Amino acid sequence: MATSQYNHPDYFCVDDLLSDEHKLIRSSVREWVNRRVIPIIDEACHKHEFPSHLVKELGEIGAFGPYIPKKYGGGGLDHISYGLIMQELERGDSALRSAASVQSSLVMYPIYKFGTEEQKLKYLPALARGEMIGAFGLTEPDYGSDPGGMKTKFEDKGDHYLLNGAKMWITNATNADIVIVWAKDENGLIRGLIVEKGMHGFTAPETLNKWSLRASITGELVFDNVKVPEENIFPNITGLKGPIMCLNSARYGIAWGVIGAACDCYDTALRYSLERKQFNKPIAGFQLTQKKLAEMITEITKAQLLAWRLGTLRYDDKATPAQISMAKRNNVEIALKIARDSRQILGAMGITGDFPIMRHMMNLESVITYEGTHDIHLLITGHDITGENAFK
Repeated sequence: MATSQYNHPDYFCVDDLLSDEHKLIRSSVREWVNRRVIPIIDEACHKHEFPSHLVKELGEIGAFGPYIPKKYGGGGLDHISYGLIMQELERGDSALRSAASVQSSLVMYPIYKFGTEEQKLKYLPALARGEMIGAFGLTEPDYGSDPGGMKTKFEDKGDHYLLNGAKMWITNATNADIVIVWAKDENGLIRGLIVEKGMHGFTAPETLNKWSLRASITGELVFDNVKVPEENIFPNITGLKGPIMCLNSARYGIAWGVIGAACDCYDTALRYSLERKQFNKPIAGFQLTQKKLAEMITEITKAQLLAWRLGTLRYDDKATPAQISMAKRNNVEIALKIARDSRQILGAMGITGDFPIMRHMMNLESVITYEGTHDIHLLITGHDITGENAFK
């Protein structure tokens, strides 16, 4: 069983920008990750298993809906706190951050923002405690970057809705108690519905044989004439605005989360380079190794400052979707490059399970694609600065 020797890099004293509460939240989650995640995560990845025994513990440490008001079971915290929690979870593994990100931003957030008071009281406290697990159904087999083309639809039958269609690449799919499903009504308007496990015609087959996110549950959602009660629809949101708002919240969390993976890779590579000797001196003493390490800490520092500033903007309700896209794209890109360069510093040892680098690298290959692909986020920035839409 692995133990953590992690030393968090903070080259520009970003900690000075955090409150004492922020630091306390981060340290408590970091301690939990060191104690409960690090010792078991490699085995979970090898076995292609999600460590489901940690779900309620995630609820106990406040990882689910930390910015949701306490009235509904959340932590009532700010968005920097949310980001710091995601950062520490992803340092453990992207699977844990993905589960918490989906639960918080893609399930609890839409219920809180778009749901009725009855829906909020029914679902949010149980989701916050980890007693209930949620999933988010937007992506379809034929529609990923273009969600507006979705084929999943529902018909109003008076006292219920009849839902048909399928969703793909869904985190938490097979163990979800509820799913937030985005589908088109008879008029072609996109609406959100809450589908519960056990509803007749609803199945969620698991997607296996993944080389990435192996400790995360991924699956499909299939709806075959599923009767959804009329009280399970979100009443006051139509169109893509709803799911995009959810994705913006998730992308914000990713921008923070991947810094944790990058820091873990950098810290591992730095420590190894000081211990590993070749030609009678540590490899940290060679110029090419120092170049890699210096570039890594530079990019980590830039990502930390970018995430922090985005958090302050989000706190003031000023963060734009384009700014969130830029941060998600940049931070995932630098994290993946840092994982690759760290692996090179470790040489052949970098591909072994004795170190976390290859696991992070494989996970980040998924993170750079989900919640908006790397290229789509580039076009979002392009659209924002030019006013020209390159999507059509």
